[in-house]
Amino acid sequence: MFPALTAAVILVLVIALGASNAGTSSRLWVLETSVLNLTESQRSTQQLSKAAANDVRLLKFAVGSNSDKLSSVAEPLKELTILKSLSRTPSHLKCSLERIINNGSVSGSCCPLDWDSFGQSCYFFSKTLLSWEEARDWCEGHESHLVILTNDKQWDFVVRLAAGALYWVGLTDETGKWEWVNGTPYVMERRRWRPGQPDSWTGHGLGWGDEDCAHMHEDGRLNDLHCTTRLRFICQKHSQRA
Repeated sequence: MFPALTAAVILVLVIALGASNAGTSSRLWVLETSVLNLTESQRSTQQLSKAAANDVRLLKFAVGSNSDKLSSVAEPLKELTILKSLSRTPSHLKCSLERIINNGSVSGSCCPLDWDSFGQSCYFFSKTLLSWEEARDWCEGHESHLVILTNDKQWDFVVRLAAGALYWVGLTDETGKWEWVNGTPYVMERRRWRPGQPDSWTGHGLGWGDEDCAHMHEDGRLNDLHCTTRLRFICQKHSQRA
């Protein structure tokens, strides 16, 4: 009986040891897998860190490059500001001279060179031909706007100086209704327009759209034209004090 019991005990121990070894192997496999995953994660983290460091380096380079560009632009901008200031100087000198001629008295308004004074405004009659939008932008770039005509005396002044040429004025119906460039609605006065105008003619052959921009005709009355037509133009701005 004892040999049989001994054999049974040994068999149980062998089975238990085998089971223990199997469990140990399983745990070792899980542990090894975890270590591999951790190693891979560390490798990925290192790669991301390298990529981030490279991005930072490129960003620093870009900032430095743009700083150089900004520095190179700063000086021309400074010179442009000086030139703009100098461009105003003749106007101020002209006004100062008028004040001296008038013994220091304020004679009223004073306008830049090549601008004509009337009332409290200055008017520029161009010799250059531009489209209506180009003319509008040119006037705005010179601290003015396309002329806005509001009373008979102003009309008479402008017609007299226009001297039989065609000039853009600050009147358009591009929004579907006639209004001045400052957004003021235009009150239709037929006596100010040529017969049958405005007619929004579409047979002009100048592309899409009808005639949405107003100009002063040779006879001093208004006519509508396609806005891309190139004409002279009249700018208006407030005068300086002499």
